[in-house]
Amino acid sequence: MDLEASRVSFTPREAEEKDTQGHNVAEVPTVPGPDPDETTYPGDRGEAGACIVLAGSFLTLFPSFGLMVSIGTLQEYWQTHQLAGYSSRDIGWVSGIFVYIALAGGILAGPLFDRHGPRLIMLVSSVAYLVMVFVLAECKEYWHFMLCLGLLGGSAAAALTTTGLAVVSHWFKTKKGLASGVAMVGNSVGGTLIPLVLRHCLPRYGYAWSVRILGFVFLACLVVANMLVRSRFPPSPDAKKANIFSLELFGRGDFTFLTLSVFAIEVVLFGALGILPTYASVSTDYPPSTGFYLIAVMNGVSCFGRILPGFVSDYIGRFNTLLIMMVATLIFILVIWLPFGTTSLGALYTFTALFGFGTGSWMAMVPATIATLSGPHHFGRYFGTSYFVASLATLICIPISGELVESIGAQALVGFYSAVLFLAILLFAASRWFLLERRWKWIVVV
Repeated sequence: MDLEASRVSFTPREAEEKDTQGHNVAEVPTVPGPDPDETTYPGDRGEAGACIVLAGSFLTLFPSFGLMVSIGTLQEYWQTHQLAGYSSRDIGWVSGIFVYIALAGGILAGPLFDRHGPRLIMLVSSVAYLVMVFVLAECKEYWHFMLCLGLLGGSAAAALTTTGLAVVSHWFKTKKGLASGVAMVGNSVGGTLIPLVLRHCLPRYGYAWSVRILGFVFLACLVVANMLVRSRFPPSPDAKKANIFSLELFGRGDFTFLTLSVFAIEVVLFGALGILPTYASVSTDYPPSTGFYLIAVMNGVSCFGRILPGFVSDYIGRFNTLLIMMVATLIFILVIWLPFGTTSLGALYTFTALFGFGTGSWMAMVPATIATLSGPHHFGRYFGTSYFVASLATLICIPISGELVESIGAQALVGFYSAVLFLAILLFAASRWFLLERRWKWIVVV
């Protein structure tokens, strides 16, 4: 069967039409004719304006999402310095609150983007995020870190990440998978460079100046990003009338199961990112610097995981690509991490690279799959509602992972992640099934 001929498109619930008797037409997948709007997306034609906005999105995600995925590096440092009297679980709550608010805050940032565009949101959140970083350099007590990084940093990061991802859907359609991947490379580059900067600076300049150096790098990124990021569509009337938290979206099987799957994905992703340095230092005899390099390797290889699957997804479908990558990552865990993670440093680095490739594709493809359901005008609301639920995982996964490593052992942690990822695969397959009118079709671009 020709894959292009089997490509399926889906219309968001807001776009339902009425028949001649005034009744709502059921929302079902349709095989469309040529889409007249498709030619109006500048990014699909490679226009410079869309590429400029994409560069702004990249620079927005570098400091915001980049710090989220490398937070384990700072967590490990606090455990031996400022917060030496606290357990991994206690310190994990600081990281967990930060990441949770950064993702759950999309419930407010998404509708604000749909209603007002990115300009004011970008400016206010950039200032707040930079204040957080420079104040973080002065933190010494547990509650300092919780208020500064957890509450202020999480709120500012929520607005930055939601805006940086949402603006892509205004400029790209048929190439949305690749564009989302390129934007999310900013996350990966940030996640690679931040641990390396800290690794180099902490022994030489101390904690305060190391964090300030990060702050100056973030300042440069966000100044340029504020000049480059702009919306293309005016706010739609429907977006202005829509509720902030849209419970009615959970009446859709595809959206509900996708959200549940993302919840399970976040447990594995942020649990591993937050605990890998501790896993390497507590459970094994590996060198003390291993934790820094594991995070750097994971985030460095994830650049390829964002771009290559994103490119492929524009041809075989975003749902199909993400499902394949989830299954592949589960195989990596079972074949490499579970049997060899605590006995072979080479195997641990190999797994970390493959895991980075797999999870990189998750982070790039989840927004693209949500955009498949929402369309460009409602992405902020769909993304915010989905992640408000899914991000609850980040609140608990890092403390739970720390407790498992310290009390039960590393193998129990890996087994826990394997089970959760298997559940995520089943939930995501159910979402795809609902999207295809409750029929399982192997050869269809979706």
